[in-house]
Amino acid sequence: MHHADENQKEISDINIIPFIDVVLILLIIFMIIAPLTTVKISVNLPSSSSKNSEQPNHSVYLTLKTNHTIMLGNQTISLKNLQSILDNATNNNKNEKIYLYADTKIDYGSFIGVMDKLRAAGYSKISLVNLEKSNNE
Repeated sequence: MHHADENQKEISDINIIPFIDVVLILLIIFMIIAPLTTVKISVNLPSSSSKNSEQPNHSVYLTLKTNHTIMLGNQTISLKNLQSILDNATNNNKNEKIYLYADTKIDYGSFIGVMDKLRAAGYSKISLVNLEKSNNE
């Protein structure tokens, strides 16, 4: 006589599909929550201690002064004339590197405004210039 239990095979596989589902759901939850938990902290950014790279002789130097005036070399220019004056200074070469100097007291919004104007004019090679920190600072 055979019992009904003898004909059935025992399943010894582990079903990991529910485990994978739970892990993927947790991953999605963390991906949604992580950007929401970032904290915005206002900080004073430090000056750089890295050495400045060599600058070529013929370059375009743009300076932002504390009174929000923009200088191209020694010439004062306005933000609305920036593109035409830069096109003149670079011979319409949009690949020319622009060296941007900004006073430490310039507010971030004004600085970004000039950067946006440069990008809108087609100039994407913009180098930010800073003073090299001395060893005793």
